[in-house]
Amino acid sequence: MVFASVYPHYLKKVESKGRTKKELHQVIEWLTGFDDRKLQELIDGKVSFETFFKKAKPACRRGRLNPNARLITGVICGYRIEEIENPITKQTRYLDKLIDELAKGKKMEKILRTA
Repeated sequence: MVFASVYPHYLKKVESKGRTKKELHQVIEWLTGFDDRKLQELIDGKVSFETFFKKAKPACRRGRLNPNARLITGVICGYRIEEIENPITKQTRYLDKLIDELAKGKKMEKILRTA
């Protein structure tokens, strides 16, 4: 699946709930390390979710998500995140969960697992 094909749905979801593109990008950057420029490059390149997550580099650790991503738990799309074994599926569900929390109005410090 191509990340660029899903991104507009993420944006629409958060904006329809009163959140902003800037907040969406903040969540994506926290998880992946992608700044606005890099995110747009990946969207323009129509990369797959697999490539998207392989290029993640928070904390200078290429191919790794934010170390606190492991704190993202619960059910999303009918699946308990902690029980997902496929790494790409799990990483995608991490992102889905963060975006869902953003759309539901959670405070940013809770979404980013800082408080």
